Amino acid sequence: MSGFIPPAKPIIGDDERAAVDAVLRSGMVAQGQEVAAFEQEFSSHFVPERTSIAVNSGTSGLHLGLLAAGVGPGDEVIVPSFTFAATGNSVALTGATPVFVDIEPETFGLDPAAVAAAITPQTKGIMPVHLYGHPARMRELTNIATEHGVDVYEDAAQAHGASLHGQSVGSFGQFAMFSLYPTKNMTSGEGGMVTVATDALARTLKLLRNQGMERQYDNEIIGFNARMTDIHAAVGRVQLTKVGSWTAMRQDNAAFFDANLEHVVTPTVVEGAVHVYHQYTIRVADDRDGFVAALKNEYNVGAGVYYPIPNHRLPSLAQYAPQLELPETEKAAREVVSLPVHPSLSTQDLERVVSAVNSVAKAGA
Repeated sequence: MSGFIPPAKPIIGDDERAAVDAVLRSGMVAQGQEVAAFEQEFSSHFVPERTSIAVNSGTSGLHLGLLAAGVGPGDEVIVPSFTFAATGNSVALTGATPVFVDIEPETFGLDPAAVAAAITPQTKGIMPVHLYGHPARMRELTNIATEHGVDVYEDAAQAHGASLHGQSVGSFGQFAMFSLYPTKNMTSGEGGMVTVATDALARTLKLLRNQGMERQYDNEIIGFNARMTDIHAAVGRVQLTKVGSWTAMRQDNAAFFDANLEHVVTPTVVEGAVHVYHQYTIRVADDRDGFVAALKNEYNVGAGVYYPIPNHRLPSLAQYAPQLELPETEKAAREVVSLPVHPSLSTQDLERVVSAVNSVAKAGA
């Protein structure tokens, strides 16, 4: 049997190692010049009209962004349930209530009609997730937010470089969070980047990440230690120079799958959207878990399930949604399979994935 094809693969090369070594040799490894340069370069690359603020994880970015935006006890934030737990967790950590609503099947993002129906006097904001690298229905969602006088916050953890009708993901809301976890489209080893709409929001977020102080020992508010190190920023700066070509490779790999996969439901890309394929996610209607096991055991092809348990079914978050029924969310959780689409795949790897998927799908048809 040929070697295992992993569902995701971080790419760290000699350039990143050299950048880290330079920081270590400098003796200045905490948040410093590398972080400041990374913030400026990230904005220039992805969201030129926004200020970027580096933090130690994507989850920290969501949490601190919400706090900086004034979210707290008594507030509600509308979120999808079909996402990683960090989305719901970040709202709960502020003392606010995550309100889970259903998704639309095409983009796996928030269903605008469900969002509109969930608005209450306590609603502070709407947090769409640009899941798998496809932008959510931002025109409709921002219109709903404007109509009801609530904010929009973007969970763009998986969507570096995605856009909708020419507008970059990360520029729609009061803030947006991009994850820099090792398996994302680019990484800093660990970390997150928050793009913000106003100078006031930027300053508050910077205070929150640094123990509430702008000047040493002059603590203005209660804050956290959520700083990014120069070591991580050095990795991220190098990755910024490569992520564009990596994204193009992901899109080429996705196009190959689109043209050759059979007997499965391939991803939709809505009109005007640029999908960056953090994941290439298909649907398998019958025995999804058996499908994933067969790919691995019979063909040595890895696949991921993101996410098998919706947020509102997790023991940690179920308290916010007793007896809640979200049919499209539940259906997606039963059916989704993410295939390898990362830039490390060779032509032979792509052909192996296609052959494996088509064989397993045909056998189950």
